[in-house]
Amino acid sequence: MAEATLRPVWAEIDLDAVRHNARLLKRVSGGAALCAVVKADAYGHGAVPIAMAALEGGASWLGVAVVEEGVELRRAGVDAPILVLSEPPPDAMREAVAYGLIPTVYSAGGIAAADAAAASYRRAIDVHLKVDTGMHRVGADPEGIVALARAVSSAGSLRVGSVWTHLAVAEGMGAEDRSFTLSQIRLYDEVLSSLSDAGIEVPMRHAANSAGALVHPESRYDMIRCGIAIYGELPGTELSGVLEPGEALRRVMSLKARVVFVRDLRAGERPSYGRKRALTDDSVVAVVPIGYADGVPRAWFDRSGTVLVGGQPRPLAGTVTMDQIIIDCGRDSGVAVGDEVVLIGTQGDASLSASDWASALGTISYEVLCGIGPRVPRVLVDRALGADQKDPPGVDSGRSAHARGRSEEAGVTISARAGHPDE
Repeated sequence: MAEATLRPVWAEIDLDAVRHNARLLKRVSGGAALCAVVKADAYGHGAVPIAMAALEGGASWLGVAVVEEGVELRRAGVDAPILVLSEPPPDAMREAVAYGLIPTVYSAGGIAAADAAAASYRRAIDVHLKVDTGMHRVGADPEGIVALARAVSSAGSLRVGSVWTHLAVAEGMGAEDRSFTLSQIRLYDEVLSSLSDAGIEVPMRHAANSAGALVHPESRYDMIRCGIAIYGELPGTELSGVLEPGEALRRVMSLKARVVFVRDLRAGERPSYGRKRALTDDSVVAVVPIGYADGVPRAWFDRSGTVLVGGQPRPLAGTVTMDQIIIDCGRDSGVAVGDEVVLIGTQGDASLSASDWASALGTISYEVLCGIGPRVPRVLVDRALGADQKDPPGVDSGRSAHARGRSEEAGVTISARAGHPDE
């Protein structure tokens, strides 16, 4: 075990939970391949270790948003197919081809750039054509997909590896959302039929995101692309009952810290910036060294956010600051310096999730997880290797876990994220 961390704040990343979630999604998919979406540094969890654990759990593809994310995986030794989910800019196509990534394309310019890049390396590569069936973000218009597929087929260095689409409201269980999702699937089927009528073979079809995979069997086709479900969160609050009894996704990230200062304050005192709320009783308040620079929104106080101390939910006593939060621990809590504080995760019989944050903040769990900042070390926990989850290890001699993927020290290590996702 390495030496203690200098700052008592960390995010535990449970790699065995990733494997479990991948296995569960594979079972749900009914034979479809699983693409684990690891864009945005695996939603803030650490792209390389998450990718490797997902592949060990049964994923056979990986999905990234930008070429640089795929390059990171290749440099770490990941050799699975990696799909770039948006059309790379022309300048990035050569890098995509060089590292064996599979680009998405949906424009004549993108097809030309991919063909030129592949030709420069004297390679023939697959590309995945994306068709817009209602998301209206990126993708080719349905009426233009046959022409684009012919352009791919006639290019000297390209093959049509897939034609795919993305569902906009698959997590919605209301009549309007379900109807729209079904209309997207019908339109996608019509696109596939038009390609077949034109004599164009589509070797792989994929449309389902996490929500599609869980609640729309007709969207699973040959592959499902799962992001948030890989990380143990359902893609929407309406989906709480979609999995069979006894089957559940497991949370991958737990966000923890330790109390660094304790003081007694009188009723009526108003801690922190803005002096927004008076303490109703004499209280013990505890300071924890994590703040909005680490991903704890200032609005968490205004929305009556809580943390877990001693297995009990405790409210914030004042406004979240850049580097610290202040907790109202009541009169007789027995809280002391060094006590563990859980912001996301389980302590005793109590639990807090990214979805709990999202519900309180009026956002989605994706944003909560991606928002956990780069100065919060990621502690990789791997039950398969007999790791001790109770105490965070120290900095691993300056070597990032992203460079190794798996821990070399009893399954646990720390890594610092290289950047902050914006999506």
